[in-house]
Amino acid sequence: MIELNNIVKKYFIGEPNELTVLKGLNIRIEAGEFVSIVGQSGSGKSTLMNIIGALDRPTEGEYALNGASISSMTDSELSDVRNKKIGFVFQTFNLIARTTALSNVEVPLFYKGVGKKERTTRAKELLRLVEMEDRMDHLPSELSGGQKQRVAIARALANDPSIILADEPTGALDTKTGNLVMDIFKKINREEKKTIVLITHNEELARQTQRIITLRDGEIISDKPNRLAGTPIGAYGYSHEYAREAV
Repeated sequence: MIELNNIVKKYFIGEPNELTVLKGLNIRIEAGEFVSIVGQSGSGKSTLMNIIGALDRPTEGEYALNGASISSMTDSELSDVRNKKIGFVFQTFNLIARTTALSNVEVPLFYKGVGKKERTTRAKELLRLVEMEDRMDHLPSELSGGQKQRVAIARALANDPSIILADEPTGALDTKTGNLVMDIFKKINREEKKTIVLITHNEELARQTQRIITLRDGEIISDKPNRLAGTPIGAYGYSHEYAREAV
């Protein structure tokens, strides 16, 4: 469970150009939800992503992950959270150019100290999950954009994190390919029970998720379940407040 209470993020503190990017956000995301955080450039969604991903700390407020206070952790503890509990998927794929799809998925397992046989078996399982088993020996240069992103998703799942944090994962893809990638996210959410937080400026893409949180100028202007995504209200622990708003 992700719980953000009164999150404020400021830059240039105490200087004439002090900037408040996040203005007291309160967000609760239950295990197993598929949530999109939507906003235009400058809305604060990237800053919020960095805080949820334990890549940055809030200036004020508390962030708890599965009951543990992220806000008070040391840098070493935050690194451990990122490695074990959160899988990252980015717009630019971030694959290693000179190694195969299989080896790219193995990388997090290698750094975790998993033996060769076990990590290869795990990587193959994940490539099958994202329907890339027939491309596991291909280099990134031999893959399409959608195929690269599916490999990146498999890599994000390597250490079996409870949360997948996807930052504009279809931004470099055409609409058809982007929808195929979204289908993979839905499959992972449904079959692997992963919590997925999608950061996007694309409202059409957000409508494929079960809950939509909209930011504007560092504030939440809307937080509602999305019945169009086909998930009944309450199925993922939405509050009664959200349910009333959706009716």
